[in-house]
Order: sequence, then structure tokens, then C-alpha cells
Amino acid sequence: MFCNACGKELQPGQQCCGACGQPVGVAPIPRSINRVAHHIQVLGILWIAFSLLNMLGSIMVMLFATAIVSSLSHLEGVSGQIPAFFLPVFFVVGIYLFFKSALGLAAGIGLLQRHSWARILAIVLGVIALLNIPFGTALGVYTLWTLLSPESQKEYEDMAKK
Repeated sequence: MFCNACGKELQPGQQCCGACGQPVGVAPIPRSINRVAHHIQVLGILWIAFSLLNMLGSIMVMLFATAIVSSLSHLEGVSGQIPAFFLPVFFVVGIYLFFKSALGLAAGIGLLQRHSWARILAIVLGVIALLNIPFGTALGVYTLWTLLSPESQKEYEDMAKK
């Protein structure tokens, strides 16, 4: 017969394990479950995927603006109708999306590697992502639910120290 907790061989008639003190015939008490630890890996992967898709979108916005302006400027009579602010506005939006995506990518990688700064960055980006319906909203809610619960800061800091 063997101990349920540590696996050490038990002698016949022995009531407790000599190595760990576990009573014979009683299932071991499970370790406390860290709620945040179960969600951090999923959250990191989701932030990476969401950020890569947003990064692709930002590149598409900048390419679209360039392609539209260059193709329309070659047509006679249309070049004067293109507003002068069209291309710069699209580039600013594209650069903003690219920068936000790069921060999201950093947050996702930081969460997977359990860096202490990644929790704060993910919370800030989660609030910003709430405006990005529907996927950003879902990711923002999941981020805030995981990282802003009453004990999550302590749990995350304990994981970051390991």
C-alpha cells in the first residue's frame, strides 16, 4: 500500500504516512487554486492574436489610403476633388492602430512571461479595447474581470516573483 499524498510505501496497519503525515485512506488536500493563473495564459494568447489582427488592419488602412490617393490622382478631373487631409488622416489613424497593436503585443507577451508591468499595461489596454466592438469589448471585459478582481493583484505579483 502507498500514501495517496507522497507515494511512499506504507506498512500494514499504519494509520499515517511517516514521510508526510497524511492519514491513510484519505485523499490528499488539493493545493489552493490561483484563479488568475488559470486565465493569464489564455489572456496573453488572446492579446497577441488580437494585436496581430489589429496590426494587420493598421497596415491595410495605410496601404488603402495610399492606393486610393495614388489611383485617384492619376485620373483627370478627380485629382482636384480629393481633400488634402485625406491621406494624412488615414496615416495618423494607421499609426495609432499600429502603436496600440504593438502595445497589445507587448502586453500579451509580458503576461505570458509573468512580467509585473504587463498587468498594468493589459488593464489600460483592456479599458481602451472596450470601445472596439465586438471582439475588443469581449477581450476588454475578460481582461478587466481577470486582472481587477479583489485578490488578482496579489496573485499576479506572487506569480511574477517566481
